[in-house]
Amino acid sequence: MRQTTILNSAKVDKKWYVIDAQGLILGRLASKIAIILRGKNKPAYTPHVDCGDNVIIINANKVILSGNKLNGKIYYHHSQHPNGLKRTTANDMLVKKPIYPVEHAIKGMLPKNILGSKLFRNLFVYEGNKHPHEAQQPIKLELTNK
Repeated sequence: MRQTTILNSAKVDKKWYVIDAQGLILGRLASKIAIILRGKNKPAYTPHVDCGDNVIIINANKVILSGNKLNGKIYYHHSQHPNGLKRTTANDMLVKKPIYPVEHAIKGMLPKNILGSKLFRNLFVYEGNKHPHEAQQPIKLELTNK
């Protein structure tokens, strides 16, 4: 008799992956990473459990935005004061906070609940080539734009 595998937090086998974001398109990168963080790439995926893996992204400042998004995409922030809406283009954001566009895109593809917040803590984004997670022995994962 076949049975469905239901994971709990004790049965989950978490791995560490490192992804080089240099030359990758932001949206396609974010969707693939959100699948890995959620655990949907595993055969024993359980929707209500954190069964995803930990992901380290390096060279986040070298992602590519397709089309006219470099000047046309606008990030909004409000200070909660009257007339406090602030607008920043993606080009300016890559200069000021290079890891923000990557984190913002991935967070938007995760669930909007407590589980989504927990999954987002498994993501580590770095601007340069170095990261402090060598002790976890991350597996290098090659992603393409296709």
